[in-house]
Amino acid sequence: MKTSIALAGGLLLASCGARPIAEPQPYFDNSGRDDVLSGGVKMIPITTSKGTFHVWTKRVGSNPRIKVLLLHGGPGFTHEYLECFDSHFPGAGIEYYYYDQLGSFYSDQPDEPSL
Repeated sequence: MKTSIALAGGLLLASCGARPIAEPQPYFDNSGRDDVLSGGVKMIPITTSKGTFHVWTKRVGSNPRIKVLLLHGGPGFTHEYLECFDSHFPGAGIEYYYYDQLGSFYSDQPDEPSL
């Protein structure tokens, strides 16, 4: 019994050590990003039947495996109350995005009730 446990443990350790470990991408790696000078902020154009408008977005961090989109309530709310995640997500290495819905805060505010 002890021999089989030791053998299983040895195989497990050997298989773990056999895999190459990839270098993690730095959390604030912005290489190749077009939003570097704006601190992660982008105005994304959206086309509707009433015209083209811009929606404010902000990306924080860089993680190819863990990404979170923070959605604010509405109508009338903004992304601001979600900024508390700035105290938690970077330490956990989570890439996350804010946005303001069309008609809210930094996004375009078209005078079109049907939108």
